[in-house]
Amino acid sequence: MDKTKLLIIDDEAAIRKLLRAGLEPQLYDLFEAENGTEGMRLVAAKNPDVVLLDLGLPDVDGVEVARRLREWTTVPIIVLSARGQEEDKIAALDAGADDYLTKPFGLGELTARIRVALRHRGAIESPEPIFEAFGVKVDLAGRHVFRNDAEIHLTPNEYKLLAILIRHSGMVLTHRQLLQEVWGPAYLDESHYLRVYMGQLRQKLEENPATPRLLTTEAGVGYRLRTE
Repeated sequence: MDKTKLLIIDDEAAIRKLLRAGLEPQLYDLFEAENGTEGMRLVAAKNPDVVLLDLGLPDVDGVEVARRLREWTTVPIIVLSARGQEEDKIAALDAGADDYLTKPFGLGELTARIRVALRHRGAIESPEPIFEAFGVKVDLAGRHVFRNDAEIHLTPNEYKLLAILIRHSGMVLTHRQLLQEVWGPAYLDESHYLRVYMGQLRQKLEENPATPRLLTTEAGVGYRLRTE
């Protein structure tokens, strides 16, 4: 039987050593990263079953790591952090974490949370880290976008909008769904934001922006990202 793969993203060597000593005897296969950048790379390379994520990382805050991972993967994320304030927990969970344990924690409780996360992983499949259609290639793990092999610069909101459409490729997303995910609940009636940003994405990604093949409009409803 294949071992359950766990990825630990924590800059404290002592914590990584403690987790390895406690979890490896339970037949978990462990990988380690000491910063957020390396952790996100290993999620794409190793396809772990569960990620154990610290928030206080030296390069990218753990909340941002969770947010970036949720752009392209459904892997369960359990936060292990010394930050115990309610607002820290809410920020991490809103960013896409599935669970939150405050340091110090008991190994028994952690393994129970891991088992719950594995049960909840269920039938939702993560999209491939690389998306390709109509001459456009998106490396979701590395956050790189190419048009006919030339790298394209997108603004943060342009990229976020594109990543959400890719995550639901082939499906119609309503104006309100997209506004909620990209700009938040205060912007649900600002449909002109979408028109502007979709126009910008089409200019950068479509061969003929006037007759888009990748980013199509569903009149009166929303938008769809098509696959070939």
